[in-house]
Amino acid sequence: MKQEQRRQQTFQLLLQTVEELIVEKGCESIKMSDIMERSGLSKGAIFHYVKTKDEIFALLLQEQLEEIDNRFVEEVNQQKKKEFEGPLREITKKLSLLENPQDVTNQVLMYLLGKKGQPSVAEALQAFYEQSFRLSKQWIVTGQNHGVIPESIDADKTAELFMLISYGLRMRSAIPAGAGTPSFTAADFAMFLANTLNPKTSDRKEP
Repeated sequence: MKQEQRRQQTFQLLLQTVEELIVEKGCESIKMSDIMERSGLSKGAIFHYVKTKDEIFALLLQEQLEEIDNRFVEEVNQQKKKEFEGPLREITKKLSLLENPQDVTNQVLMYLLGKKGQPSVAEALQAFYEQSFRLSKQWIVTGQNHGVIPESIDADKTAELFMLISYGLRMRSAIPAGAGTPSFTAADFAMFLANTLNPKTSDRKEP
């Protein structure tokens, strides 16, 4: 096995281990010794990638975004005709997790926001936000280039709007539930995405 393959396997093992521990114990309770014991990795092996568990948490956030992006790109590449529903489905299929306080991404984001006074954490949060914006805009622009999203849509503003809604749903998931059912849910968000991005026939580019 080549060194790069071993390196990638070790990195994925590290992320998978931390994700499992978050599900079981939550971010606050995890210690570096827990990660070492569960993964079988030495401190030196872990420190080759990160110096603190907060850095691992930040990497988990990035990994989640990259997973969605990979599914989106794969779906786009498989399209034999200009079609909107498939790629959109890859973006929206896990939107319900935005409302789940036990979701790993939600737990990590809330945990890191509580430590945003630390420069390294603030930098990680900024990087996550910038990556979220970049990918959201990229998905819209890709749809426009393929003629399935109207060119009239402002990619920057629309990506920012979608991100604000996503963050709002994540934040609400961390607040103790009150009386009644929320008026705007992840299902409504998915419909909003479709209605905002789905072009009218007159807006479609000619083949």
